[in-house]
Amino acid sequence: MRELHADAGYLLYRLGLRSGQLFNTFLQESGLRLRHYAVLRFLATSDGALQRELSTRLGYDPSAIVGLVDDLEKLGFAERRPAPDDRRSRIVVLTEDGRAFLRGTDAAGLRVSNDLLDPLGPADRETLHTLLLRIAGDGLA
Repeated sequence: MRELHADAGYLLYRLGLRSGQLFNTFLQESGLRLRHYAVLRFLATSDGALQRELSTRLGYDPSAIVGLVDDLEKLGFAERRPAPDDRRSRIVVLTEDGRAFLRGTDAAGLRVSNDLLDPLGPADRETLHTLLLRIAGDGLA
């Protein structure tokens, strides 16, 4: 096991799993999963996105995006609208209910992050965040 813990990639993988578990637990009551939350968070940073852009930026299979957006539309958190520059295409936009949901999850999301990073002090958390941003580079959505 010591050899696995010497592998930074494996540790990042395990941390990702733990983070996903914590976020899914906090989202469970809403009926959403981390994948839905990721779509909502991405949409909150844009004026809308084509489904194929969501797929590319979030790294999800295009067919998965269709189902996720369908779920979010049923909840009233997102909606498909005609793309301004191409009427045949549809963009996905965050609704006001979706924005309200995200605002309502901010405190819980912070608690999840704090639980995950509990062993680290403020300076170490800042350093970790900076390093993760550098590693992720342009691959971040």
